[in-house]
Amino acid sequence: MATMEESARGFFDACETGKGWDVCRQFCQPDATFSAQASALADVDTLEGYTNWMKGLFTPVPDGRYELRSFAVDESRNNVTAYAVFRGTHTGEGGPVPPTGRAVEADYVYVMDFDGDRIRHMTKIWNDAISLQQLGWM
Repeated sequence: MATMEESARGFFDACETGKGWDVCRQFCQPDATFSAQASALADVDTLEGYTNWMKGLFTPVPDGRYELRSFAVDESRNNVTAYAVFRGTHTGEGGPVPPTGRAVEADYVYVMDFDGDRIRHMTKIWNDAISLQQLGWM
């Protein structure tokens, strides 16, 4: 059985490199839920949906990458928090407008709640409006 930390690290890397649910599912409960106070993710309420949304982001932003800045395990609350910066440039087709050539640099936080060694819920803390403005999508 993996530890919370091992599962969270595996999930984070798979999600943030656009692997989608096919790879991310091994770190999650099958019915894992998702929440974010971000308009871009308003219709996403499952972790499966979110990981596939991230996978789709790599079409318009094919050079997407993350820089992990902080990673903390809270055993008493059964959660793991990861703070990172996502960077990339809209050079691929897709997105709400043709490629803009503009870059994004977005701070965000994942709070991953666990049931055993698998994620049962994840909250993303992210200012989507700033990111979309940087990309020229609004």
